[in-house]
Amino acid sequence: MDNEFKEYITFVVNTKDGDEVEMAVIDQFEFENKGYVAAALVDGDTVSDEGCFIYRVKVGEEDFKVEKITNQIDYKRVAEAYMEMM
Repeated sequence: MDNEFKEYITFVVNTKDGDEVEMAVIDQFEFENKGYVAAALVDGDTVSDEGCFIYRVKVGEEDFKVEKITNQIDYKRVAEAYMEMM
């Protein structure tokens, strides 16, 4: 059993209900010259291995900002491209 501790970059997003949810960046990638992150839900001290969410990311000098991809067609294209990279 692998007990190696991994440290993740995390960020908070708001759900449709207005709740805040913590996400961990599990991968970063580019698609069509734009930056994206694949993220998973954080539950306490663990990162969920159930599901993956894709966000557009804009990197600043000292931080980054994630944006939800609101267009379903764009989200599907980016998610499919990410799956092909795996």
